Amino acid sequence: MIARIWSARARSERAPTYAAHLRDQVLPALHALDGYAGAELLQRQEADETEIIVITYWQTLEAIRGFAGDDIETAVVTGEVATLLTGFAERVRHYEIVVADEV
Repeated sequence: MIARIWSARARSERAPTYAAHLRDQVLPALHALDGYAGAELLQRQEADETEIIVITYWQTLEAIRGFAGDDIETAVVTGEVATLLTGFAERVRHYEIVVADEV
């Protein structure tokens, strides 16, 4: 299993709009992709901005290519989403999950 991790920042009043976009538009599209295995949205409040971390889970790197294209480390950010954010990482990181504990 592979975790794909991306980060961004948004004005605090825009963070709920980003969360709704992820939930209502992005996640349903990801569910249609072979090898997609789930996602998490993490947020942390910092003054008037919200730090956003999105972690998606994938069965293989090939499955990630089905989402991100050949350069799997390029962030997939539409123009619509970019307008919600004050900044975002243009590159993502991938980590192999070595130990997982689910309760």
